[in-house]
Amino acid sequence: MSDQATKASHFLDLHRREARDGLLLLPNPWDAGSARVLASLGFEALATTSGGFAATLGRLDGSVTRDEAIAHCATIVEATDLPVSADLENCFADDPAGVAETIALARRAGLAGCSIEDFSGDPSAPIYDLGLAAERVAAAAETAHEGSVHLVLTARAENHLHGKDDLADTIARLQRYQQAGADVLYAPGLTRPQDISEVLQAVDRPVNVLARPGAPSVAELAQLGVSRVSVGGAFALAALGELVVAAEELRSQGTYSFWERAATGGRAARAAFPG
Repeated sequence: MSDQATKASHFLDLHRREARDGLLLLPNPWDAGSARVLASLGFEALATTSGGFAATLGRLDGSVTRDEAIAHCATIVEATDLPVSADLENCFADDPAGVAETIALARRAGLAGCSIEDFSGDPSAPIYDLGLAAERVAAAAETAHEGSVHLVLTARAENHLHGKDDLADTIARLQRYQQAGADVLYAPGLTRPQDISEVLQAVDRPVNVLARPGAPSVAELAQLGVSRVSVGGAFALAALGELVVAAEELRSQGTYSFWERAATGGRAARAAFPG
């Protein structure tokens, strides 16, 4: 079994609640340095963040090309020995054939897993029709699972991030994505415990929840039966937030208390980066 196949198999095993104590915390680095720091802190797997990576290029989420995203994925894979799952947005394609091409590129980048979302990027119709969305997941799953490397495919129902707070539709979508071959299911934006519980009861795959304000704590999510928690672009934006605070202190006050936080970063870098 290749190293990539081993990582992919291990990544899937990390989602099995019966085989581990607690749920999988899946942080989202935005470059090689942040990946190495997170690995040094003891996390078991990593996931890329489309928004965090876009910010490193001075762009907003949704503006990265497929070639840029795949190259970034390879950079994160090479940064540590941990399994890496990729945020591939809508797989940079509306049609199932284009989705399959993106998943094939993801496989060649050395990833252990990847995601596909049903957000179209079209403001007039932001969520793909359910039939087409399920076909796209099926095409992604077929390519993700072929050969010796079983990429762990996460299918995302994006309703609650795009103005459609319709839990019944979200559940129907996740059920179709499960039938289409997804290994993990994810409806970012859900925060109410009762909604998360309804999703868990309606599907038979591991469920990821996005850590965000108003969501239950990690301990509460574990008690509900959630298998995985990720942070999306939050860590990258938190780092930018610290930059703003430090820069405003220097510009407005002329003081240097930011060095206290910089010292924490320096210790982390010395512990995580090769000499």
